[in-house]
Amino acid sequence: MQTAIRFDNSYARLPAQMFARVTPTPVAAPGLISVNAPLAALLGLDMDALVAPAGVAMLAGNGAPDGAEPLAAAYAGHQFGHWNPQLGDGRAILWGEVVGTDGKRRDIQLKGAGRTPWSRGGDGRAWLGPVLREYLLSEAMVALGVPTTRALAAVTTGETIWREDGPLPGAVLARVAASHIRVGTFQYFAARGDLAALSALTDHVIARHYPGATGPADLLARVMAAQARLVAQWMGLGFIHGVMNTDNCAVSGETIDYGPCAFMDGFDPGMVFSSIDRGGRYAYDNQPQIILWNMAQFATALIPLMGDRDAAIATLTEVLDGFPDQYQAQWDAVFAAKLGLTSGPQSRALAEDLLNLMAMGRSDFTRTFTALTHGDARDDLTDRDAFAQWAARWQSMVPDMGLMARANPRVIPRNHLVQRVIDAGITGDLTPFQAMLNAVTQPFDADPLHESAPLEDERVTRTFCGT
Repeated sequence: MQTAIRFDNSYARLPAQMFARVTPTPVAAPGLISVNAPLAALLGLDMDALVAPAGVAMLAGNGAPDGAEPLAAAYAGHQFGHWNPQLGDGRAILWGEVVGTDGKRRDIQLKGAGRTPWSRGGDGRAWLGPVLREYLLSEAMVALGVPTTRALAAVTTGETIWREDGPLPGAVLARVAASHIRVGTFQYFAARGDLAALSALTDHVIARHYPGATGPADLLARVMAAQARLVAQWMGLGFIHGVMNTDNCAVSGETIDYGPCAFMDGFDPGMVFSSIDRGGRYAYDNQPQIILWNMAQFATALIPLMGDRDAAIATLTEVLDGFPDQYQAQWDAVFAAKLGLTSGPQSRALAEDLLNLMAMGRSDFTRTFTALTHGDARDDLTDRDAFAQWAARWQSMVPDMGLMARANPRVIPRNHLVQRVIDAGITGDLTPFQAMLNAVTQPFDADPLHESAPLEDERVTRTFCGT
């Protein structure tokens, strides 16, 4: 196993103040939950070696493979709008980077691998529930075509993790990302006036993610475009990230950090799941405004690289001013496809009217669109007459049902089913996890069990970070 991973660790070659070199803390008794065979193949990894005892131990943090340069990254961030100048990887350790069989560079990181200089008094560990949740939701996102970090593997540690709810089983997630560089990474060095590190980071991100970008303003434009696409995709799935802090905003344009996230059941534009989002800052309908706010913080961090401050502000503001139209175009495209239509003013009005009808009766978000695709949605909407009028307008536009079938999943990782998986996992039963993983990675296939909306007493209305 020690020769199975070919690392090329470009982040470890950046200035030393950008990270701390730290090794994972060994665990007592590593046990395999799952290894993602297709992802392992994409990364050029030896699947047989990964599932062998030595490979499972390594995935838990008991030793690093040859060529790894384990490190924890420094970053800062705005958390619920409040500035925190020093955050950093508090329980995640980057093994290193690999170039996959597709020629793309990706990070491999162990989440829950022990203390780092940024653990802030925490234990640096993860418990089983958040690991299972992130594995399921991130791999569901892949199947839904949404940019995301991915789960390479999940292992148990044989150790007890103590949280507010008491003792819980420990676990480690091996996470893969185009990179783990965040808006907060740029903020960290800008706030310290460390222009050397800020410049090196900018050059690194341009070379790694946006080759051809001509400088900081162009980098902002490209990151903003990626975020506009990403959030529009979230909105089209009824997905609520739950904690869109700038330290949870990846400049690669991937969904990252599946903490208190959730997919809506009944449609409510103001829906909030996160137990710590008491003000509703990261509600479903606020996500487009929040990502623009995050991009404004990114722009602020880039100002020191651009010479004259006033000229830089004017240039970056002009880039940011393009966001509303850019995002609207992405939203239009997502929802037009969900209705089987060509994107334009008519499809936008039709989508907005349908969402208003759905909101009136808290109609199930996913089931409404799948019913339109595969049957009759009248049972999912309370105002039958208004829906009949809407449907007549929609049908007159001759929707493409094939397009709809590709845009409207039957299966999403529903909160109540994820909770069942976690509850079973705590007892040692991982059968529901494997069944749900199979379902969410084939989201357009019929699956009566995993398509089912929750009964009233099954509804999950609050989700938790798990830190």
